[in-house]
Amino acid sequence: MDRRFLTVLGMSVVLALVVAGVFYQITKKAQAKPQVAMKDLVVAAEALSLGVQIKPTQVKVIKVPENLFPKTAFSNPNDVLDRPVVSNILPDEPVVEQRLAPRGSGLGLATVIPPGMRAVAVRVNEVVGVAGFVLPGMRVDVLVTGRPPNSDNESVTTTVLQNITVLSANQQTQPDSRGGAINATVVSLLVTPEQAEVLTLAGNEGKIQLVLRNAVDQEIQQTPGKQVAELYGMRKRPMLAAAAAPRAPRPVQEAAPPPPPPAPVVVPDEIIMIRGNQKSVEVVGMRQAQ
Repeated sequence: MDRRFLTVLGMSVVLALVVAGVFYQITKKAQAKPQVAMKDLVVAAEALSLGVQIKPTQVKVIKVPENLFPKTAFSNPNDVLDRPVVSNILPDEPVVEQRLAPRGSGLGLATVIPPGMRAVAVRVNEVVGVAGFVLPGMRVDVLVTGRPPNSDNESVTTTVLQNITVLSANQQTQPDSRGGAINATVVSLLVTPEQAEVLTLAGNEGKIQLVLRNAVDQEIQQTPGKQVAELYGMRKRPMLAAAAAPRAPRPVQEAAPPPPPPAPVVVPDEIIMIRGNQKSVEVVGMRQAQ
């Protein structure tokens, strides 16, 4: 056999082995994956609606990379059992602390009332409830129409509360998924204790009207209120402002000082002299008149 042929064949074999070795090393490095630490994560096994107390069958545990684990999530299902849901949780969504209320905080609407706040029910109809579009989660202003004291029996409409959150409409605590209206007869508003007093008094003393506002609009408007006379182009009567404003105390008038005594009148002393038929007057001194 030709030596030259054998040399070329040997070099080809060696080159093939080198290429195969390099390719094997590259493939091995590409297939090798770094070890990622995994961690248990509690997620919802089904949709959890507002006010539901979590049961064992409603959650499950999955494995997720430790670097993707939410900060306020849970690894142990026992940490979330029997806790009320305060915000809807979708299936396979992580259960986090912000979506749950403490154990024993109640059921239904009570779980979504923050500490220090109150829920007050207001009776509405199609007009007061803005044709059924006062839905849970929306914000409203509260107007009251009535006859304040010392108003000469004239009705007045004024804004008593602004930017108030609607908690529920009838028994529904969530808006319609299609955005439809809810024919509610009662809505619950989230207010402070002081606002609860104002709202209750307004409902007992006058007629309440809810005004729907954009949730993005957080501005509080200072409105003077409207009287019946203004609807007919007449001037607003000032008696409302005068009756509402505290009266300032009248200033005490000090007694005027007595007038100064009159200046003394100086009368000159005169001597009347008569010579024949001539009469003359001579001044001889000055004296004060008595």
